[in-house]
Amino acid sequence: MKIVTVVGARPQFIKAAAGSRALRREHTEILVHTGQHHDENMSEIFFREMGIPAPDYNLGIAGGTHAQMTGRMLIALEEVLLGEKPDALLVYGDTNSTLAAALAAVKLDIPVLHVEAGNRLGTLSNPEEVNRILTDHCSRLLFAATEDAAQKLRGEGLGDRTHVVGNIMYDSFLHFRSLPWEPDIRGFDGERIDVPARFYYMTCHRQENTGTDEPLREILLAMNSLDAPTIYAVHPRNRERAARLCRGGGLSNIILTQPVGYSDSVHLTQNAVKIVTDSGGLQCEAFYAGVQCVFILDYPVWPETMVGNRNQLAKPLREDILAKLSAEQTIDPDYRPFGDGHAAEKICDVLREVTL
Repeated sequence: MKIVTVVGARPQFIKAAAGSRALRREHTEILVHTGQHHDENMSEIFFREMGIPAPDYNLGIAGGTHAQMTGRMLIALEEVLLGEKPDALLVYGDTNSTLAAALAAVKLDIPVLHVEAGNRLGTLSNPEEVNRILTDHCSRLLFAATEDAAQKLRGEGLGDRTHVVGNIMYDSFLHFRSLPWEPDIRGFDGERIDVPARFYYMTCHRQENTGTDEPLREILLAMNSLDAPTIYAVHPRNRERAARLCRGGGLSNIILTQPVGYSDSVHLTQNAVKIVTDSGGLQCEAFYAGVQCVFILDYPVWPETMVGNRNQLAKPLREDILAKLSAEQTIDPDYRPFGDGHAAEKICDVLREVTL
């Protein structure tokens, strides 16, 4: 088949690294990058280090409100699809790029394949939740990462379209974990940073936690009080606030860095004492690595990780974060909710068996 794959944000690049490798063994893939994440450290570095094929189209669409971004993407993607006339469109996850691509395709009667379908938070106040639900209901085939996600799809009447394949991010994690690590972690000034022998690893980018000073200050104060430095990989839009709060608050136990590449992130995850994040992807990667995680959000993104204190929800409050970090985790080696690391191959198996 001829399949157009649309990506736009860092988590989708990680998924596409595994997905494109498998798809291109049997199909012709046209890769479209919307430009939603366009910063060098959020985009190009992933294509280079993960061996993702260069995009056939780079739409350069970023910024603006959700409606403005999604609308511009919808117009541009319709033009691509009209020109390419693919047999199917494949999308990952829950970004504005995902929704715009699904809407453009379904209105042209092009079958939509949604990888990482069925995840639900239970609140429409989260913009990604809206994207997920609408994309799932536009899709011809739904590839769920877990049985819980598949069950939610069945509850919405989508069971006949649903296939449980495992989490495709686990495919990429296992691949990069096995490779040698040559750290290339850089501070805001561009200078390479030496990784301490013992450290905590943190990312924090959601609007709820970084849109004003107070929640981020509380998170940073908690991390600064720990018994080892914290490596904080800072999202570009949060750079000024993070630098000002650390500098003004004398928070010398926090190492601020530019966003890190995927290999660096995997190995930081594996070697960290513990992890604090509001990233759904990093929450999963901590689980894969057996490293305890504290997730700064009001609801779980991956409920499968919330067992044995392996991943705990915390408020953006110093006392709550420290209390959760002090808990001990318990790991059941037989509990593997995210599959066996062969999700991409299983997606191709399904495509071989069905008629779109």
